[in-house]
Amino acid sequence: MAQHPPTDSCDLDELDDLDELDGPHEECGVFGIYAPGQDVATLTYFALYALQHRGQESAGIAVSDGRRIVVHKDMGLVNQVFTETSLAALQGDLAIGHCRYSTTGSSSWANAQPQYRETPTGGGLALGHNGNLVNTAELARRLEVAAGNDSLLMASLLAWDVDLSLEEAIVRTAPDLIGAFSVVVMDEQRLHAFRDPNGVRPLQIGRLPAGGWVVASETAALDIVGAVYVRDVLPGEVVTIDGNGLRSRIFAAPTPTFCLFEWVYLARPDHRQDGRSVLYARREMGRQLARESHVEADIVLPVPEAGRDAAAGYAAESGLPFADGLVKNRYVGRTFIQPTQTLRQLGIKLKLSPVREVVEGRRLVVVDDSIVRGNTSRQLVAMLREVGAREVHLRITSPPITDPCYYGIDMATRAELIGADLDVEAIRDFIGADSLHYLSLDGLIAATPNERDALCRACFDGQYPIPVPGEHENLAQIRFDFSESS
Repeated sequence: MAQHPPTDSCDLDELDDLDELDGPHEECGVFGIYAPGQDVATLTYFALYALQHRGQESAGIAVSDGRRIVVHKDMGLVNQVFTETSLAALQGDLAIGHCRYSTTGSSSWANAQPQYRETPTGGGLALGHNGNLVNTAELARRLEVAAGNDSLLMASLLAWDVDLSLEEAIVRTAPDLIGAFSVVVMDEQRLHAFRDPNGVRPLQIGRLPAGGWVVASETAALDIVGAVYVRDVLPGEVVTIDGNGLRSRIFAAPTPTFCLFEWVYLARPDHRQDGRSVLYARREMGRQLARESHVEADIVLPVPEAGRDAAAGYAAESGLPFADGLVKNRYVGRTFIQPTQTLRQLGIKLKLSPVREVVEGRRLVVVDDSIVRGNTSRQLVAMLREVGAREVHLRITSPPITDPCYYGIDMATRAELIGADLDVEAIRDFIGADSLHYLSLDGLIAATPNERDALCRACFDGQYPIPVPGEHENLAQIRFDFSESS
């Protein structure tokens, strides 16, 4: 197995505060492909492009030619990590890919994925993971190691347990993993995909027209490689793909609680989940928000990009004109530049710019997806007033976020969540809006195709479907120390 060394020595532990400012961060995107005779590395590269929104810290691809696994990974965006030359060196019949935003473990090359581990049988495995385990300390004690980020720990557990096959190791090990996990893992000859019994994070199966199979976090990745959606990997299921086709085994009874925040923010608008497009759901959220929170105003403005579809729904339901009054700088995202006081003072102005001719003298309904700490919303309202907004009415397409996520979204601790202790009027006063309304939890759920009990709503109501060890434990602070295999 070969792993390319890091090409950038920058420490990303202090990422630029400008990235999404104080909003929730995506977690990870995973992709796997088994397609003999096809350029699996390039197809994986395109798929990771489609999943880039789910993680912008690092990217990687592992490929097998049937005899050995080669991994290329690095810090940065997909198009920064891979070149035509590096892709040409990744030859094989099966591959997995990953784009990462860290929720546990430091932001470093060693923690970038796919993770590779050698097995006692002389082979190897590569693994990519979307989600977060909550019993990492217990699992690390089983291995008698100083622990590691949950993806690295999972790869080590599987490698340690391989005696007959990787498939058997997954079936034996997966029931002991507690938390959210949508995983792609490969040995030299087979692709495997498995999902936690709650199915918190998405994972879907597609069929390539020229033969072969793919699995991906979102249907957008299937679409870009020309795959036809077949079905989701079921909660509690492991799927194995090789020259004999696709086979399935159930390792745990399913208790589905899909992440409600995927519908609000995380997934791409063109993603399709449980028979409904995310775009359609978000427009319905906007319509419901308009029904719940009528206000006399002149125009509806989306906060790009997350608020755009909901704002269109709000405008259609309310009869108010839709207007693009905020322009997003698409070139401001994750950066290796250390944040300075000057950059922090510029804050949201580096990302969003109001159009004075649209805003000045008007009563605005401003639609956004969520409020986490409240600082970004406060700056946004102040900026709109600076260019002459007469009134600013903030409308949010989710309920107040009252509790942190332990299942794979990098969200603030409870102490930092403005919705944890303040009521809506106090939040409105802090932000400086003329009015503030959050979409009700019932209204949000009604916009999705899922039943209430089939959704993880923990960030909105504190009801965690998967028990979290330690009532006040902040799992995001767990850091691990595995050494990387060479």
